[in-house]
Amino acid sequence: MTQSTGPGTRPRSFLGEVRDAVTPRATLLVLGVIALMLLFVTSYVGALHHPTLRDASVGVVAPPSVAKETVTRLKELPGSPLDPRAVADEATARRQIADRDIDGALVVDPEGTTDTLLVATGGGTALATALERLFTDVERDERRTLRVEDVAPASAQDANGLSSFYLVVGWCVGGYLCASILAISSGARASTPRRAAIRLGTMAVVAVLGGLGGALIAGPALDALPDGFAGLWGLGALIIFAVGAATLALQAVLGVLGIGAAILIVVILGNPSSGGALPAPLLPPFWAAIGPALPPGAGTWAARSIVYFRGNDVTGPLLVLSAWAVAGTVVTVLMSALRRRPEPEPARTERGSGA
Repeated sequence: MTQSTGPGTRPRSFLGEVRDAVTPRATLLVLGVIALMLLFVTSYVGALHHPTLRDASVGVVAPPSVAKETVTRLKELPGSPLDPRAVADEATARRQIADRDIDGALVVDPEGTTDTLLVATGGGTALATALERLFTDVERDERRTLRVEDVAPASAQDANGLSSFYLVVGWCVGGYLCASILAISSGARASTPRRAAIRLGTMAVVAVLGGLGGALIAGPALDALPDGFAGLWGLGALIIFAVGAATLALQAVLGVLGIGAAILIVVILGNPSSGGALPAPLLPPFWAAIGPALPPGAGTWAARSIVYFRGNDVTGPLLVLSAWAVAGTVVTVLMSALRRRPEPEPARTERGSGA
């Protein structure tokens, strides 16, 4: 079916209308969206569809001969679910869990038939539950019983210990959305060093306000994360700025495709590998390996440490987030300087000149 656009014009074909409505640039962008969608499905389903314990670090507290035998037996479990090591005593095991050096500990009672499993739901309820199930089976095979003690419990208002993860996801989303808006608000105009500095400064303000807002909502407002308000505020500001600066840098290098690259890094790869829904020992090797190096993973670990582990073991994650922030800032400023174009000078007219 054809239609005429007016008197004296030739009727246009349907394919011609399609070419006008969907430009080659739009086609490429749509194909990019489809690719991101399929990568999203692959990443989330691949990471989360079949949680299996792999090399979870656990301590074994027992007399030396019993500890050696127990460690050997746990290492030989099918599928290598545990990475066991002997620990001097129960106090040391508790301290190592609080320091986030180990995920749990088995305290063997050589004079009885009931052993104690120390877990920390504050580091992820899914991991604590998986350890409890595994050790219940192990103890049953040995005709022993198991008592479970939670030495770093998640808040009663923090269902499944996921509030820290959701808080970090919100901060990450705010970071790349704000940076995306700043990057595309001026259309195709090339960025200048001054414009880059203004955008980065705006991101810093957004980061401080967003970090404060998130900490207030998760803490005093909802009581989901009852401790560590000041630490969460600072962490939120760092996460938002790190993700925002990285997004601005990717946009500066790749143009509008940089926004898709930011979504790929933060959402598609970062969220399922963050250890939020499933801690690292329950993730497949690829996701467990990349998670700590990406903002959601570093942020989730740091948030849980601040709230439930007295701020222990946050140096590494904070360095990761700082590296993203610094690298994003440097690349954004550098690219704006390299691509700077001189502004056209206004036309000059001489006084007294005539046509």
